[in-house]
Amino acid sequence: MAEGHVPVLLAETLEALALQSGADVIDGTLGGAGHAEAILQATAPTGRLLGLDADPAAVARARIRLAPFGERVVLAQANFDQMRIVAGAYRMTPAAIVLDLGLSSYQLSADGRGFSFLGDDRLDMRFNPAVGRSAADLVNTLEETELADLIFRYGEERLSRRIARALVAARPVVEARAAAEVIARAVGGRHEHIHPATRTFQALRIAVNDELGALERVLPQALDLLQLGGRLAVISFHSLEDRAVKQFMQREASDCICPPRLPVCVCGHHARLRLITKKPIMAGEAEIRRNSRSRSARLRAAEKIA
Repeated sequence: MAEGHVPVLLAETLEALALQSGADVIDGTLGGAGHAEAILQATAPTGRLLGLDADPAAVARARIRLAPFGERVVLAQANFDQMRIVAGAYRMTPAAIVLDLGLSSYQLSADGRGFSFLGDDRLDMRFNPAVGRSAADLVNTLEETELADLIFRYGEERLSRRIARALVAARPVVEARAAAEVIARAVGGRHEHIHPATRTFQALRIAVNDELGALERVLPQALDLLQLGGRLAVISFHSLEDRAVKQFMQREASDCICPPRLPVCVCGHHARLRLITKKPIMAGEAEIRRNSRSRSARLRAAEKIA
């Protein structure tokens, strides 16, 4: 296991995927490559892994970590919402797909990325630093009401207006630590088990990387790509992600998605998934003690039946 990186819900994910020797698997979120390494071990000696990540640094680290598996590994720098295109290019029809939507330890500690509010890094937060607007751009250019709405929508932060007002007043806000300090002062005496800037940083990161949009785009692609009997496992870390995954899986596990008010079915929808997890699987106390970030992890899995 790479130093500093602990893949969450690893045993539970492998069990949900029910991997067999020789299976082809897509890991749409390489991160620290912990899940990818375990998948390659489980599918030895001939199973292949196609790994994607929007972060070029993550792909570079994974290339080193997974080098012992040789030609069984293909890596691509791409957001997972490009999965259909990348899988088509490599003629991959996987028996399993895994998406771990959390940040890796490397991203939280990376110089110059601004994912953590504990450092003096520039407030960037882009998975691919070459694409799109940074978090600093949003903080320093959005109208106060737009910034407040963003923080409320993606961070579920009830003090979003107060925080947005403080950030606008403190402009220019360039460094992550400076932004966190502004937010902490705006929040005032509220004490919780998380840092007062956590929800705002989450909101900025989601907005910068269009994470919810990408998730909504990749789930139908994953279902289409899977072999019949193939399995999809998704690990989410906050309620917005988990809600999107839950709703997608429940919808695709239903024979009818008509509004309840209709007396007969007119949608023609047929179930394509069988739910493996009726409720999300969460980390046990032992894992939480080893890795505190696993506390918020939620694993949902389903099998393709049509």
